Amino acid sequence: MDNYFAVKNLRVNFRTFEGIKKVLDLEALNIYKGETFGLVGESGSGKSVFALTILGLLPIPPGVIESGEIIFQGENLLKKKEEEMIKIRGKKISMIFQDPMSTLNPVFTVGDQIIRVICNNEKISRKQAEKKALNMIELVKLPDAKNILKKYPHELSGGQRQRIIIAIALSCGAEFLIADEPTRNLDVTIQAGILKLIDELKKELKVTVLFIANNLGLVSAICNRVGIFYRGRIVEMGTVREVIKNPRHPYTLTLLKAIPKNKEEKIDVSRILVKSEKLQGSSGCPYFERCLKRDETCCNGIPDLKNIEGTHCVACYKVN
Repeated sequence: MDNYFAVKNLRVNFRTFEGIKKVLDLEALNIYKGETFGLVGESGSGKSVFALTILGLLPIPPGVIESGEIIFQGENLLKKKEEEMIKIRGKKISMIFQDPMSTLNPVFTVGDQIIRVICNNEKISRKQAEKKALNMIELVKLPDAKNILKKYPHELSGGQRQRIIIAIALSCGAEFLIADEPTRNLDVTIQAGILKLIDELKKELKVTVLFIANNLGLVSAICNRVGIFYRGRIVEMGTVREVIKNPRHPYTLTLLKAIPKNKEEKIDVSRILVKSEKLQGSSGCPYFERCLKRDETCCNGIPDLKNIEGTHCVACYKVN
């Protein structure tokens, strides 16, 4: 279903004291029903801004949606009024945030918080909501669900809190899930469990996932396709195998080289960093000042995302 979720010519800016700052410039992006699409980029690249824009939670001002469309199930979310978006959030589109401790309210038990979300979105009694909350705790594989419902966020571990956030996100039947770096503040062993849970729930509940991360290793574990994000633009996109086994954009290569293959390997910084050299004007490739392969051809405007093989697309003048 090609038109399940699509982004067209989305441009988002921020008004700052220094003037207008371009944050998002997405020409086209499709996410197919039932897949897990990974969006990978460093901090500050605009990933979370994209997620907030989808949900209609972008603070305006300072944010400015200059143009574009976000099509979900045939409807443009950017044209929806707040009253309409309230009905979409939770029921159709939901989000797992980076930090569960700042997302959960510390003065209410986690059970109360799940029950409130269910009661606010579904016309059912509190008793029915309590039963559903218990089912959701069991769904995210937390032991002793009845006892967990009575606990406050500070009484749970980081991994347990993140599972509560997943339970809340899916409690009202959302079919499109945005996971915004859900394992960022967790240790490696807990990360693996959360990734496995998201993948299992995706298959069991038949949801579509937009998985946002800054680590290509995480994306390769659960995603079908991946888009490499740099300064608000997708510079490389394709199946996980196409992008990771045959990376073509210099930025993708840099991300991969920054991941040590084993405990003994030391990262060669010279393969990653390059002396910054700003481009005259702003019409050239956004990655110019950090690129190891740059030359004068990179100044010929911003490169388009072009198909090179299969579903593999790259935005780079140095790729044929």
